[in-house]
Amino acid sequence: MRALGLFVVFVLSGLSSAQAASDGAKLYAQNCAACHGESGTGGIGVPLALPSFQATIDDDYLHKTIRHGRPGRVMPAFTQLRDDEVDAIVKHIRSWNNGKVATFSTQPVKGDPAHGKQLFAAHCAACHGPDGEGGNGTGVTFSRPRDLPIMPPALHNPGFLASASDAMIKNVLIQGRAGTPMVSFLKAGLPVRDIDDIVNYVRSFEKEPLAQSAKILSVEKPIIIRESPYDLKTTVENVKQAITTHNFFFGREQPLEYGLTTPDKTDPHQIVLYFCNIGLLNKALSVDPRVGLFLPCRITVVERQGKVSLMSVNPEVLSNLFNNSELNEMCKQMRQNYIDIMEEATL
Repeated sequence: MRALGLFVVFVLSGLSSAQAASDGAKLYAQNCAACHGESGTGGIGVPLALPSFQATIDDDYLHKTIRHGRPGRVMPAFTQLRDDEVDAIVKHIRSWNNGKVATFSTQPVKGDPAHGKQLFAAHCAACHGPDGEGGNGTGVTFSRPRDLPIMPPALHNPGFLASASDAMIKNVLIQGRAGTPMVSFLKAGLPVRDIDDIVNYVRSFEKEPLAQSAKILSVEKPIIIRESPYDLKTTVENVKQAITTHNFFFGREQPLEYGLTTPDKTDPHQIVLYFCNIGLLNKALSVDPRVGLFLPCRITVVERQGKVSLMSVNPEVLSNLFNNSELNEMCKQMRQNYIDIMEEATL
């Protein structure tokens, strides 16, 4: 069904263990370059080739980040990759490193989280968010102007907390990251004990419920379906009327198979109705331009064996597909809009 074909499916070619060892660049290009840049110079994602980044993370952090991703923050969890493929990607990322590869202790850092919370509010929240939720949006400059040259990562995120050791977080606070707004807190005047308190506060995020920015909507069914008691022509006209009633403008009506075959061979019992709300469209694109793959809005009306059905993609599936929880409320709103229009048309 064409509605299901709206989903973007990325097919990753499998590599043998021997190939993976030598194909880190290819695996990186397939899985990472779209966000982090072909040469690791950054884009939506952080610049992985930045010397100060390379100097303040260890290989374990890279491995775990690839595995866990950042729920709700665009970075997916690459669970489909084999261990040797992850190793190859990490090795390729490290090929940009001219310095020594850091290693960090796994021992927890002791500190006062209550004091760390005060320090976080004073020194970290402006970039990383008041609750450590990270910067807004995807970081795509054509969709939303950046407040900073690099998107501040989410610290109150299960993927980050599972990947970063206390010692690594402490090292970043002490060293800073040249080329980014992240300064050395030690050089800025904070004593090591204060830095330990901040680390302890960040680690305390693990004990709190997931931040809204780390939630992904759970979708039982990717398609919304309603049955119509009317014939095909009447149902189509009802949908058009309901679209207008719910503050959308009707765009066009066309056969489902339009463009897939010649006009004389299209099935007249499968109709797609396109509609849009410009305000909602602009808002959605400003949060994540990838939403454009699913726009304009559409409802398909199908007649089979005398029974008429209405169907549409469930917008809440975007939350899981794009891993951007900032879309969640709009996904919920749009799902309800589809349901309201379809149910009004079938009353």
